[in-house]
Amino acid sequence: MKYKIIVVVILASLVGFLFLYKKGVFDSANDEYADMKLPETVDYNFHIKPILSDNCYTCHGPDANKRKAGLRLDLEEAAFSELSENPGSYALVSKNLNKSVAYQAIVADDKDVLMPPADSKLALNAYEKKLIKKWIQQGAKFEKHWAYISPKKTTAPQTENTQWAQNEIDGFILEKLEEKGLSPSEKASKETLIRRISLDLTGLPPQLEQLEELTGDADVEKIIDTFLSSPAYGERMTQSWLDVARYADSHGYQDDSYRTMWPWRDWVIHAFNKNLPYDQFLTWQLAGDLLPNATKEQVLATAFNRNHPITQEGGVIKEEYRTNYVLDRTNTVGKGILGITLECAQCHDHKYDAISQANYFEMFAFFNQVNEKGLQMDAVQAGKRKFFADPPFLTISKEETEGVLSFVHMDSLPSINVMVMNDSAPRTTYVLNRGQYDQPADSVVPKTPPAIFAFSDDLPKNRLGLAQWLVDEKNPLTARVYVNRIWAMLFGRGLVETSEDFGVQGSLPTHPQLLDWLAVDFMEHDWDIKYLLKKIMLSATYQQKSELLPELKKADPENKLLARAPRFRMSGEMIRDYILTTSGLLNPKLGGPSVKPYQPAGLWEETNAGGNRGILTKYIPGKGSDLYRRSLYTFWKRTLPPPNMTIFDAPTRDFSEVRRQKTNTPLQALVLQNDVQVLEAARVLAQRSIEAEPDNPNVVATIFKRILVRSPRKEELLALNTYYHNALEQYKNDEESAEKLVAVGDFEQLQVSPAKTAALMLTAQVIYNLDETITKE
Repeated sequence: MKYKIIVVVILASLVGFLFLYKKGVFDSANDEYADMKLPETVDYNFHIKPILSDNCYTCHGPDANKRKAGLRLDLEEAAFSELSENPGSYALVSKNLNKSVAYQAIVADDKDVLMPPADSKLALNAYEKKLIKKWIQQGAKFEKHWAYISPKKTTAPQTENTQWAQNEIDGFILEKLEEKGLSPSEKASKETLIRRISLDLTGLPPQLEQLEELTGDADVEKIIDTFLSSPAYGERMTQSWLDVARYADSHGYQDDSYRTMWPWRDWVIHAFNKNLPYDQFLTWQLAGDLLPNATKEQVLATAFNRNHPITQEGGVIKEEYRTNYVLDRTNTVGKGILGITLECAQCHDHKYDAISQANYFEMFAFFNQVNEKGLQMDAVQAGKRKFFADPPFLTISKEETEGVLSFVHMDSLPSINVMVMNDSAPRTTYVLNRGQYDQPADSVVPKTPPAIFAFSDDLPKNRLGLAQWLVDEKNPLTARVYVNRIWAMLFGRGLVETSEDFGVQGSLPTHPQLLDWLAVDFMEHDWDIKYLLKKIMLSATYQQKSELLPELKKADPENKLLARAPRFRMSGEMIRDYILTTSGLLNPKLGGPSVKPYQPAGLWEETNAGGNRGILTKYIPGKGSDLYRRSLYTFWKRTLPPPNMTIFDAPTRDFSEVRRQKTNTPLQALVLQNDVQVLEAARVLAQRSIEAEPDNPNVVATIFKRILVRSPRKEELLALNTYYHNALEQYKNDEESAEKLVAVGDFEQLQVSPAKTAALMLTAQVIYNLDETITKE
């Protein structure tokens, strides 16, 4: 009886709730938005379009196949046209709320009329309704999507604080801070800036000798120039580009056998170090083979287009996979260069952006002329790579030393085959029904989406024409997307947070005028990447402290306004390189084939198919200095990327990736506590410190400064010294455990006390495990 009563009460409550919901009683939940202050002028792009995109475009947007009631709200002409299913009515009427059917629907009391409909699980809050109301009252003015309007360089704002700004960037930042009643933070210490700049420009911490030299009289500009001129700069910049280019050392798919693409990676390092302008950097990679009198360096650059996964399985339908490769190249340009989700239009018209399926396959057509022969590079015999490749493969011989080819390390590699681009006879491109390779529909010609920027009739209808369209100063996306990515590299978040998506569903820029200023300034200075980096780093915004004060945490918890410098965890590659550098283990060799550092036993074998591929079947770590190369050179197998990097959010590189996800998991702590590379680095650092100064009473402080690039505070040093001396006493009484602990790693053992090594090794490991060590601040 008791349970029957409970059931009746629950049912009655549910019925009552539904009745009240139908009557609109719970609309008062929106009251929290009702008092929000409306902007003086409602902006379509920044206030209205996000509301329509999130709530209306699914049924009333670009996708003609999903459009309902004959109503389209993403285009001005359509939104103001007579409704085909309701003659005499209009979705929007300028300055007339009563005649604007769309507005009447979003404020309707009748749940059967209310839009969005209840079954969509979408709803506008009171503030959003008031925004739309005021927008219509002000004329319901439409604008082209903000990211599709060519950027314009406005004058930096005048601010109340006239002392803080160091260049134009600071004016834009300070304007937003003053609007919120906030002040910027103090300038960071010289030590902090040296570490920050070194990490940003080389991906490595500064050496103690560098720190002492630069802490003296060097100003910030000299510090920046020092690290920009380092060969490690090219490696640091290349690391990020490998994600965009989906670089790997294996083909992917089930067999996932070896490929040799590292000469292209060497070209990228060289291109960054010699500061190849970004417009040329893109043009060579997309269409270097089509340039007049193309050099081998320019042809080698086109390997960018061939970094995608390739199948070696027997019995596959060749046309299906050929189509997949072309799709991949098209999507990579969309996400990696234009910052738009082109792939959403592969099977149907884009649901949010004005990109039709026909537009997608017009872009596809640029890459559909490629000779795909020779992509089966599967033979690995007796440990030697042997490729059966027709042209378009570039053979690089030891005797051929022009351009970047002399930069490639080939002393022991007399001949290397690299996949590059080579267009064949023209191929007709069709829109593929539902994106399926075997369902061609209407034919199309190479062209770019008109919603972004029209493709000039003067441009060749090939990849070179596409590259020239991309780097045209009137193209609204290319420069914006890249400067935003550089900003994200330095600040942990782009001015547009969704670096991969500048479309309607992407984030709005926090500082739109600054983004445009940077984009135009970048192009005005010949797409000079080092200039762009230096410009940002010389700003007072970049040079602030990263301390999170209570008032800043309350006013701007995500630090979008940048009243302080950002503080964020480094990538897995940077963490590993940081540890190798501070321990003295890092092998600084530049370029060359990929290497295999330590990896947990058994993982490699679990991802192998067939088990009959010789050296591919078993993971064999490198020897000697190869174990300590920069993480950039670590062998990247698509079905098993380096585990100590994927745990820190590295992607698989199956497709182009622009913005890595950031997670915090217990596995990350376990890597820092147990990974052989970390333990060995701590051991080598301890042994070298003891060997250099056997009786140094400040050895813990010295190690601390070497790792963290600053002197320890009194309380930090006390805690670490106590830990060290306690461990030392323990291992003096247990030499066997000490010897077992210090046996880790292949690097040579130095003849110093095992007990002292073990204690200092554990102390160094504690410092390596500190949040500050793996964080850029």
